[in-house]
Amino acid sequence: MSIFAIGDLQGLMEACERLLDRVNFDRNEDRLWFCGDLVNRGPQSLEVLRFVRGLGERAITVLGNHDLYLLRVMADPGLVTHADPSLRGILDAPDRDELIDWLRHRPLLHHDRELGYTLVHAGLPPAWDLDLAAAQAAHVERELRGSGWRDFTRSVFGNDPDTWHPSLAGLPAHRFTINALTRMRFVTSTGQLDFKHKGAPGTQPPDLYPWFEIPNRRSRDLHILFGHWSTLGRIRSPNVYPLDGGCLWGGTLRAMRLDGVSHLVEIDCPCLDEAGDR
Repeated sequence: MSIFAIGDLQGLMEACERLLDRVNFDRNEDRLWFCGDLVNRGPQSLEVLRFVRGLGERAITVLGNHDLYLLRVMADPGLVTHADPSLRGILDAPDRDELIDWLRHRPLLHHDRELGYTLVHAGLPPAWDLDLAAAQAAHVERELRGSGWRDFTRSVFGNDPDTWHPSLAGLPAHRFTINALTRMRFVTSTGQLDFKHKGAPGTQPPDLYPWFEIPNRRSRDLHILFGHWSTLGRIRSPNVYPLDGGCLWGGTLRAMRLDGVSHLVEIDCPCLDEAGDR
């Protein structure tokens, strides 16, 4: 049995199939980890959701910001007509409700103590260790899985607070958790999240740093798999493994083998969203 972690798919089922062919994926034996953003912008979001859900226990996926956007659209009928056109297939699908119910039960964070990897969409804020991250993620997951998930989803989006403090609780804590785990790229030296700058390291103002380069980051001993940052490229930073190669924008789709000797496999992708915001 092989275990592979795969970068942001964003509705690119054809690329996913090519990548799985490249790694000789055995659907009956192998396991797949997905770092979130299964849907949105690509032309096959419905097919991706059906495929990953159909893998059952052979797949683990964490929620990304685009997955949460889909849940927000489903929670607010007023957003349906303005939703990204790439989501229309899901919104009109006969199995839509089953797919949405499955999606909202996905975790925000997954940690495998045996393999020694932590899977998250964007990263872990510098002030959080694994226990705190898992606890805060669990609070949000409980809300998303509950009967009040629509009200929760409608109220939780926003940029404030952008800095963690132990006194945060309730909706402010939930909002920070979602933003940190699914939207974070750059932060200040004090851990304040920045939502404006999305380029590669070196393009940001001097007071901002990639989240994984903050000195004394409390998760620095974890091996963290993450996506989200399509412009990041290859990096040499200990214990962090970026999986988003920017497939949607003509980059690559990545898979990293987690069992045995870890290694990265990439396939080239055609550009499908040249003008889109990353």
